[in-house]
Amino acid sequence: MHKAMDSTKVNLITILRDRVDELCEQGNFSEALHAANASVEKAEKELNTDLESIETFASILEVRGDLFRQTGDWEKAREDYRQAIDQLNNRIEDATELGRLHANLGACHDQLNHLDRAIHHWDVAISYFEKATPPAQLDIASLSNNVAYLKKEQGDVDGSENAFLKALEILHRVLGQNNEETASVCNNLGALYLQSGYYEQAREMHLMALDARRKLFGDQHLDTAQSYNNLALALIKTGDAALAKRHFESALDGLDSCGPDASEELSSVGDNYLNFLRQDGAEGLAKLVEARIKETLAKWA
Repeated sequence: MHKAMDSTKVNLITILRDRVDELCEQGNFSEALHAANASVEKAEKELNTDLESIETFASILEVRGDLFRQTGDWEKAREDYRQAIDQLNNRIEDATELGRLHANLGACHDQLNHLDRAIHHWDVAISYFEKATPPAQLDIASLSNNVAYLKKEQGDVDGSENAFLKALEILHRVLGQNNEETASVCNNLGALYLQSGYYEQAREMHLMALDARRKLFGDQHLDTAQSYNNLALALIKTGDAALAKRHFESALDGLDSCGPDASEELSSVGDNYLNFLRQDGAEGLAKLVEARIKETLAKWA
């Protein structure tokens, strides 16, 4: 067996890795890439069968992979993550690192529109995070949410629901009901139910999201307005037109105070509300609402 890496060589690699982080924080990605390449070359040169040298090499590959991701070079990032995974060779002691690498590799495939590969690597990442000591619960929840999004995009309603529910259970248990991330997953699950025709379940999920967001942000907030709008759409489907109208109005009132950053959301909510009013035969009110929205958007332009 080869001897362990010399401490001075390990220190040099650490110095180079720290330099990469510092240059990235400065936005100097070109120089950061040179430092990352130097780190990889040095670590590869020192690579042997010693566990420390293997883990060091994998860590440096991950750093360079992260840099490639930041600069949008998804193919090169994918190559580095894949090589780092191969180096760690499924060692359970490295479960957290392997989970992170598979999560990053899945993100690369997502950007490259390789949805099946992205889902595969995120599922593998979840399995490693579950084996970690302690399990990385919030990472599991975040990746489950990602998997749910892609499965929804693929039309896999059951798979998407299961993944969203897994994320929601963890976030509700770990962070509580009145948490921004918990509310976001409630909102995502509500959107899935609404799209799939499960209107009562959509109503409940959007109501939970709205309650949490009102407590977290108040009514004058973009996320709260989104939840008012989404709940209104669900209320229409459950036959609560009068209540839906009040929620659309609350969404518009909240967006009025959000400023130009809310322009896109205001247009979207406005379209939903106007469609609802016109289908309900309230053309006169629809004209007033449309004028109000146009006036606000013009003020923000």
